[in-house]
Amino acid sequence: MSERSEQPTDTAGPLARGDRMDSATEAFLAHRNLLFTVAYEMLGSAADAEDVLQETWLRWVGVDFGTVLDQRAYLIRITTRQALQRLRTLRRRKESYVGPWLPEPLLTTPDVAEDVELADSVSMAMLLVLETLTPTERAVFVLREVFDLGYDEIAEAVDKNPAAVRQIAHRARAHVAARRPREAVSPAQTRDALEAFKRAIETGDLQRLLDILSPDVVLLGDGGGVVPASLEPVVGAGQVAQVLGRIAPTASLQPAQVNGHPALIIRIDGEINTVVALRVDEGLITGLYAVRNPEKLSRMERETTVSR
Repeated sequence: MSERSEQPTDTAGPLARGDRMDSATEAFLAHRNLLFTVAYEMLGSAADAEDVLQETWLRWVGVDFGTVLDQRAYLIRITTRQALQRLRTLRRRKESYVGPWLPEPLLTTPDVAEDVELADSVSMAMLLVLETLTPTERAVFVLREVFDLGYDEIAEAVDKNPAAVRQIAHRARAHVAARRPREAVSPAQTRDALEAFKRAIETGDLQRLLDILSPDVVLLGDGGGVVPASLEPVVGAGQVAQVLGRIAPTASLQPAQVNGHPALIIRIDGEINTVVALRVDEGLITGLYAVRNPEKLSRMERETTVSR
């Protein structure tokens, strides 16, 4: 049964309604971090994910809880439907975005890295791969591969039949597999690459920088038209090294856990200027994602909990 067709049938007194609201609030808060993660993986935007959670809450408190067999699955279904609507709006917004669009970075808690699958799913590299899927493919992939929902549950969330969902899941899985990093990279390898990258920038050692950059490395800079950033991808170790060499010598480079992986926060005069995430393949940095748009850096002063 669709939550959109369900309306509260509460005819009890104020005390009973208060108990009902307490139960709704308790259930929502128990799953809030998971619901945020679902919405964020579908949208790549924490601000939009928070809006989706607000919409989910408004629909949740209007549900006849007597018809709900599995609160977690039901809440995920509402969240998915709201995120799908928002995702289609975001697609139109991204068409007019100035320069490359990157996901909004999250300062994540250290325990995220311990769940390898979750960390991989929220990484900047994976979120960019998910951008290449259709909205429905993205929802199906996230719900199946990350949150391990059954095909029947996913079918309810995306308004498809289970057989169609299986086909969509197969297609999305193949699409992602062809574009994701070629091998699993341990957190220690990424930390080593990040530390070498940080030292090379701080010392201005161009050769050391070239040694850790893949020859075909790609740098994407997201300024959103608000702050300076290259409007096109910067490709090749030499070109990327030149761009990185222009980082202000007064900048402070702070290692951090961003989207479940080691990254750098660049501060100038104490203020966050850029967040740089890395993609590492076979020991070399193959991708650099530099988020500079101030509107996307607001969550970098506090940790965000993601879960599944």
